[in-house]
Amino acid sequence: MPHDQYTFDDPVTRYARVDPPVQHQPEPGIQAWMTPVPDLGEKTYRGTGRLAGRRALITGGDSGIGGATAIAFAREGADVVIVHLDGEQPDAEHILSEITAAGRTGAAIVADISDRARSAEIVAEAVAHLGGLDILVNNAGKQVAVQRVEDLSDEQFEATFRTNVFAPFWLIKAALPHLQPGATIINTASLEAYVPAPDRLDYAATKAAINNLSKGLAQQLAPRGIRVNVVAPGPTWTALQVSDGVSDEQMAAFDEENEYKRAGQPAEIAPAFVFLASAESSYVSGETLNVNGGMVTP
Repeated sequence: MPHDQYTFDDPVTRYARVDPPVQHQPEPGIQAWMTPVPDLGEKTYRGTGRLAGRRALITGGDSGIGGATAIAFAREGADVVIVHLDGEQPDAEHILSEITAAGRTGAAIVADISDRARSAEIVAEAVAHLGGLDILVNNAGKQVAVQRVEDLSDEQFEATFRTNVFAPFWLIKAALPHLQPGATIINTASLEAYVPAPDRLDYAATKAAINNLSKGLAQQLAPRGIRVNVVAPGPTWTALQVSDGVSDEQMAAFDEENEYKRAGQPAEIAPAFVFLASAESSYVSGETLNVNGGMVTP
């Protein structure tokens, strides 16, 4: 019988090593075409009503960590709107089917969050679908590995910041008029906020920025009763890896990076978002929850 997130077992062997063959897809990548396909908790996540009646907007919610979080939120009782890029419909349809199967309302918005003008529209569309907003998860990210700084173009550097830092900033500003006391904002950083990979200078810098921004914002929004927290995953098997997020050499050794000697699965990251979105974490704000298989961070 499949384990769920409440099963006690050896965390090192809870999931098998990925051992991925080297593979490539154009950005942003389709999860359904990956080998192996990441585990989003479809067969294992067990909800207990921790988000009953809540309304969530998740960027990058069609696959990977965002998709696993959307499934978990729905099974915990939340209605969920996901945002994804054009071309990611196969993955988005899978997530929407899981939300519907959980008995919740789900909707997808096709949008490029790096377009400033779309930010307010995304929030307005989500509020129209959900009848309000209680949870904002800024999860969508851009990661493209470049070996030499001389080859890191200005265009890529700017696009990475627009997606990973500017877009969450714009979406938060658009969402705030709709967020009441008890609402939560959860941003996705990375282990690389602390331990930057030398071939991901732009990506790592954005994750450090969003981590810092979140801590300042948590202090500013505390008097309004709105909590702001961060989840910082370590190496996790998602579509980022197969769409030029890592080099071929790193992909072949993807399981070797952490102390568990296996990559994380999105299903293992989603419970961190559930905790930070739930009332159980009412005294937690300005926190970065590192989920990384034993890789020590400051």
